[in-house]
Amino acid sequence: MHRLRLAALAALAVLAVAAPVQAITFGQLDGDLHPNVGSMVVITPDGNESFCTGTLVSPTVFVTASHCTIALEQAGIPAHDIWVTFSPVVDEASVLLRGTYHTNPLYGHDQSDPHDVAVVVLDAPVVGIAPAHLPTAGLLDELRLRDQRFVAVGYGTVRDDKTKGFATFVWDPQRRWVDQGFRSLTKAWLNLSMNPSTGSGGTCYGDSGGPHFLGTTDIVVAITVTGDAPCRATDVDYRLDTGPARDFLGEFVDLP
Repeated sequence: MHRLRLAALAALAVLAVAAPVQAITFGQLDGDLHPNVGSMVVITPDGNESFCTGTLVSPTVFVTASHCTIALEQAGIPAHDIWVTFSPVVDEASVLLRGTYHTNPLYGHDQSDPHDVAVVVLDAPVVGIAPAHLPTAGLLDELRLRDQRFVAVGYGTVRDDKTKGFATFVWDPQRRWVDQGFRSLTKAWLNLSMNPSTGSGGTCYGDSGGPHFLGTTDIVVAITVTGDAPCRATDVDYRLDTGPARDFLGEFVDLP
């Protein structure tokens, strides 16, 4: 959430305090349950490094977070030097698809709305994976959310113990999913519970940009941005059904 996780990538170590990045806690291995959720990958001398998570929403458009792409830019990684994989495990055998990242030009310029959404436009259409769906305008404002459940998906740091804090974190770039409960809704944010004591899990270091699906649907209503440092209680996610989010996304994909 509050740090960038790139395994042993020394060239990007300067980013360690630059961006809030998360991964799944108290979740389950995903396998092929959510094949349209992928990991951004940076190719380094040490191998393929899992970076942030995102979701395929058209054959060529992968939605992620702007704080991920701005970190790449600040590290000197060219826009067309990013890769995406939809393999359940990020390793040297992962199939990599090249693309160009696009940071939201409004990112960081508005305290009430961070505009923390970005895209990677892939060089070629993805074959054999059905894209997820974006929400209609204002969808979350129209729903009775108190008892609504959400599904988060992502790659990265794992936590499965409620009591030992940071000591239980394990870096494991495999796709996982978890069920979450609703906490609150604001103009820009969907706030979800990730407290395992109430039956919820959530996101932690390594999963920024990953989707939060509405229940068991394939509608991505928000993307992972931040939360509490121990990855234990709160999950704060950027809404994709708002006017500002749709204005940016509409430049790259047809909206519902």
